[in-house]
Amino acid sequence: MRGNNVLGLIFSNTHEEKLRDLTEIRTMGSVPFGGRYRLIDFPLSNMVNSGISKVGVVTKSNYQSLMDHLGSGKAWDLSRKREGLYILPPFGDTRLVNNRVESLASIKRFLTNSKEDLVLITDSDVVCNIDYSDVVSSHIGKNSDVTLVCRFGPLPRKLVEPLVLTTDPDGRVIDLLIDPRTDGECCYGIGMILLRRELLIRLVDDCVSRNLYSFKRDLLQRNLSSLRMYSYEFSGYARIISSPVSYFAANMELMQPNVRAQLFNPNRPVYTKVRDDMPARYGLGSEVSNSLVADGCVIDGEVRNSVLFRGVRVGKGAVVENCVVLQDGQIRPGCKMKYVITDKDVLIQSDRSLLGFESYPIFISKGSVV
Repeated sequence: MRGNNVLGLIFSNTHEEKLRDLTEIRTMGSVPFGGRYRLIDFPLSNMVNSGISKVGVVTKSNYQSLMDHLGSGKAWDLSRKREGLYILPPFGDTRLVNNRVESLASIKRFLTNSKEDLVLITDSDVVCNIDYSDVVSSHIGKNSDVTLVCRFGPLPRKLVEPLVLTTDPDGRVIDLLIDPRTDGECCYGIGMILLRRELLIRLVDDCVSRNLYSFKRDLLQRNLSSLRMYSYEFSGYARIISSPVSYFAANMELMQPNVRAQLFNPNRPVYTKVRDDMPARYGLGSEVSNSLVADGCVIDGEVRNSVLFRGVRVGKGAVVENCVVLQDGQIRPGCKMKYVITDKDVLIQSDRSLLGFESYPIFISKGSVV
């Protein structure tokens, strides 16, 4: 089955309460990542690379920066006369749209008017490079009603109601546990679900008619016995952004060559909005090691084990170590920074010292002057 028989749905606001420092003024999908990307770039690029040509981005609030980033979808080849990219703001009062079932109910007309047989639902807080064509092939080959993309390993900390699966040897889900107590390795969902479009509409209508609004408990767990539910295990690199610590760790992991090789596969590139800028400039006496430095940066000090986004300036004598500095940040001369996350347009005055820890990085909010 071709990828264009699949409708993509990306939820841009899911779980943003877990990253409140960065999502107070933006959606989870528009959180900057890796020097030049936004989190939504990964699921959106995965869908496009898998041949999915119609994608709806479900929003709730604070989506101005998301719309500015996505634009018409041209960067992802989704600016089309037919199909392409759809921004789906909530229909009605956003205060009444609190969960995924209500969000799906609010876009029922979009789902009903679509012609695709299958719907792929994904969160925007998972950083990975996955070929959804394999998920679709597995779904069709097993005659599955619902396919849950999962990983096997230790359950990441601070996930919102993690979904733990028990499967038989063929991969059919025989038990679904929500937020269980588990210390060992397990098979857990990573927020990607494939199912028939008509089935999704029927399940959502059923939940709404019964006043049931939990997607995991009421739509999935309650219907486990009546649906052919299968798992698809993804073994490549994947990181769920569930806290400031995991956001910091995911950026730091980009310094590992094997992680970059899996995440930025040249056969399945990650697309993003292009910002033309001059190449990074390194002054006399500057020192940079094991870091990602985006274009437009001007480095006159020392940078070690850090991710610098576009337009960052590091003054003479400044030392930036194990930090994530978002776009257009300015680090004045003589500063010492370690384990710090700065949002966009932050100014660190001369001779300041900021010290966090790997387990508790310091966060500086957008536009702050320290």
